[in-house]
Amino acid sequence: MNRHLISAGDLTKDDALLILDTAEELARVSERSIKKLPTLRGRTVVNLFFEDSTRTRISFEAAAKRLSADVINFSAKGSSVSKGESLKDTALTLEAMGADAVVIRHGSSGAPHRLAGWVRGSVVNAGDGTHEHPTQALLDAFSMRRRLGGLEGRRVTIVGDVLHSRVARSNVLLLNTLGAEVTLVAPPTLLPVSVATWPCEVSYDFDAVLPKSDVVMMLRVQKERMNAAYFPSEREYSRRYGLDRDRFAKMPDEAIVMHPGPMNRGMEIAAEVADSPRSTIVEQVANGVTIRMAVLYLLLGGETQ
Repeated sequence: MNRHLISAGDLTKDDALLILDTAEELARVSERSIKKLPTLRGRTVVNLFFEDSTRTRISFEAAAKRLSADVINFSAKGSSVSKGESLKDTALTLEAMGADAVVIRHGSSGAPHRLAGWVRGSVVNAGDGTHEHPTQALLDAFSMRRRLGGLEGRRVTIVGDVLHSRVARSNVLLLNTLGAEVTLVAPPTLLPVSVATWPCEVSYDFDAVLPKSDVVMMLRVQKERMNAAYFPSEREYSRRYGLDRDRFAKMPDEAIVMHPGPMNRGMEIAAEVADSPRSTIVEQVANGVTIRMAVLYLLLGGETQ
């Protein structure tokens, strides 16, 4: 593995399988009454979050603490960033404090890549702008593998706001590396201009691809990133691209439903679908801690080059 995890595209198939297999081993630890390992004792992990987050920040914090690392949580609100401090100066401050790994979430695409050039420790991208979110793609792949057995040849359909989704981009890259066939389904206005260069198919007809899907992953409509009208109304969007009870019935019996969270229940996914036994949404949160433990272990305590 490389020293940093900035893009899912940086992972070879062997790298990705090493992380998934390591997570499988660490999942057994999570089932014990005492969930801690001494692996990263004496190491410092900084969670550097410039954007709001619940699942990802808590997940990284839990992962580092279960490996016995010291954790420093840094929030841009209430810090010197609100006084105008630059990302570089923040990075140099963390470097001076001896951070072994920096987990960064930032509103600007490319921020983790810049940070990696300023610090000696490992940098983990926890979401940068509309670019990527590699650990989310890894935990999604881990969840699929646990439910379906393997990913080679599996058909994964990702539906919704692909344009603003860092999760979609990372998933397309990682799942392609692992041998899955990915189809993106979205209104034309919610697909990036460069989507033709991505290693996936594109469809505008949700109902046509549903019966052939092993996995259906719904994406949240990210209204906070929208500065224009991308579809006529929420009702219209839900009618064309929402996973309701009727569409759920068209899916193959073994197919699973995923969502990276947080959900807009009733818009992109119906409540009864989100809460069904074939939904992995709660599992994804639990698997997120395990995958992030594996990433931190491999970057700081295991096999890195």
